[in-house]
Amino acid sequence: MQMQQYTSNHHTPRLASPKKSTVPYLDHAHGFYKRPVSAPASWLRTFCTSVYKESADLLAMATVALLVPVPPPTIARPPALRSRHLGFLPRSCELGSSRVTAAMSSSDPSLATEAPQAAVTSERKLSPDLQEQLAKPYLARAMAAVDPSHPEGSKGRDTKGMSVLQQHAAFFDRNGDGVIYPWETFQSLRAIGLGSPSAFGTSILLHLVLTYPTQPGWMPSPLLSIHIKNIHRGKHGSDSETYDTEGRFEPAKFDAIFSKFGKTRPNALSEDEINAMLKHNRNMYDFLGWAAANLEWKLLHKVAKDKEGFLQREIVRGAFDGSLFERLQESKKST
Repeated sequence: MQMQQYTSNHHTPRLASPKKSTVPYLDHAHGFYKRPVSAPASWLRTFCTSVYKESADLLAMATVALLVPVPPPTIARPPALRSRHLGFLPRSCELGSSRVTAAMSSSDPSLATEAPQAAVTSERKLSPDLQEQLAKPYLARAMAAVDPSHPEGSKGRDTKGMSVLQQHAAFFDRNGDGVIYPWETFQSLRAIGLGSPSAFGTSILLHLVLTYPTQPGWMPSPLLSIHIKNIHRGKHGSDSETYDTEGRFEPAKFDAIFSKFGKTRPNALSEDEINAMLKHNRNMYDFLGWAAANLEWKLLHKVAKDKEGFLQREIVRGAFDGSLFERLQESKKST
């Protein structure tokens, strides 16, 4: 009676006790038995189990993808140039492919070599059809100084596995030991026709500049020796960039010398045109490069110009790989 009265007078709601579930529990002493776990803990365990299973599936898929080789996709080749652009032309017109290439270039601004707002690009032109005259002119040649007239370089000449820049320097190595000393440079300059005072001064200047960069170690050489294997380290700035930084020969850069500055004759340079080129190639504040480039080109013009005062294209190409020096030496001996 009292309990009924108490219940009727006090309507206090009772909170439902949390549901409990059981999960397996391992007791090493008594084996398996079930322990009551709250609902949130059971939900968390279920979530972690599902994540584990999905991760295992992904790992298995990734393992199969790594172990099973997948054939590379087949890339369709574009149709040949003749079928797309030249198919409608007669055979005789295909012989003038450079004209067709020039017409195509003019229709594509990305291939233009002249900018209307940069007058210097019109004054110093490039050869847009060089690839029609020489295979891969953009590819630097390691051992051959090539141009359209000499696609294989200087024929019959043993490169001895040297780069074009090393071949240029090897002429001054009189005993062939790979090291050039000032007296060897003096003898070589005299052999190609330079006077004694000019040869002596030039030898001293060249060795003062090039001796330390080409040394195999940190110690300078008291004899001002130049090591041919490291001659690429002595490449100076403000030049035509026909040699790259490793001593290879850049055919496109060589061709640009004459397309830009050969105004009087397409394949030759006058003394004034050489001066214009030297001024154009100057890098800012590169005083050593300015002096070195002037010395090289002035000496080359002095010993190898023709009767009219021009440096022919073949003469300049031979200077880059050193074959010119050998020809000059032979001509001096015969006279």
